[in-house]
Amino acid sequence: MNSAYRDISTGISLQGQLEVKSFNDIIGRRNMVDISLETPEQTDARLRRLMPRTTLRTFERPYGFVEFDLDGFPAQVSPEALAIIRNEHCWSQLVPVKGGGEQFQIFSFHFPPGEDNSGFVGWLASHLKNKFGTGVFVICGQDSDRGGIYDYWGCPISLASGISAELANLRLSGG
Repeated sequence: MNSAYRDISTGISLQGQLEVKSFNDIIGRRNMVDISLETPEQTDARLRRLMPRTTLRTFERPYGFVEFDLDGFPAQVSPEALAIIRNEHCWSQLVPVKGGGEQFQIFSFHFPPGEDNSGFVGWLASHLKNKFGTGVFVICGQDSDRGGIYDYWGCPISLASGISAELANLRLSGG
């Protein structure tokens, strides 16, 4: 589809000369995020079928959050950090810890290419909250070569064995 475009800095008009492409055309892949219009029961059934087809990794070491001032970037970033995020006050990185502070069991999910995983975070987080009485944290990333969106999940280290067993159960039973 052709579109009008004006380069603001030069005032040059490229009317009819710019070919506008969709994101899918540009990267040659489907959208990163699926939109599913379905009932809660349909969502539950779809995600239960998806669960055994995910790639689940459980990290052996406990992880925790380490904060540093904004001006500490990039010097204070650990090469072992799984994730790093900031707000207007500080950076926070998720790194292996050896004691002290709150510790978390980390596990990750990669999804099969082309699978609709919309709603997965809310579905599994609610399931774990109902069963164990705890919340979890989730940090998402994108790896186009491994199915797109992936999730790092963290739960209190005190519940690690129970949650790991429940994840194994969900995977074996098809959710």
